[in-house]
Amino acid sequence: MSKAVFPIYEEHYIRSPIQLIAGYGWQKLIALRVDESGVTLGGAPGRHRQQTARVPWQDIEAVVMWAHRTAGASPMRYVGVRRRPGAPELPGPNRKLKPGTAAVLAPHIDYEVFRASRTLVLWRVDPDRLEAAVSAFAPGVPVEFHREHWT
Repeated sequence: MSKAVFPIYEEHYIRSPIQLIAGYGWQKLIALRVDESGVTLGGAPGRHRQQTARVPWQDIEAVVMWAHRTAGASPMRYVGVRRRPGAPELPGPNRKLKPGTAAVLAPHIDYEVFRASRTLVLWRVDPDRLEAAVSAFAPGVPVEFHREHWT
């Protein structure tokens, strides 16, 4: 019997001098990974080890793609997870974000989703591949795409 092949989805940061300065060399740094055990939200290239979070499927209620307006022409895009109540705190760049700041930047997004999200800077997401991987590994977990401000 052959083992089923699931569509692991993985995105990496574009290599940059920041990772060299931070001591990560020229290796590929994971920005996002979806596999059989859950979702990995990569830390920022300068603090990758400290900010990378592994979220198991049993803690995930939804995978969320969203954006908010910025002062510039393009929006700030994110991918994150909605976690079950009581799930352990995640490391990450938004961990210390205050509720008031989150409400001003993205009133359409739940505070905890904002904190458990990663900015799409120096990497891209393929919504179709993301959705296929989530469906394959966790069929009961929806992928929510908040299209407001995305384009």
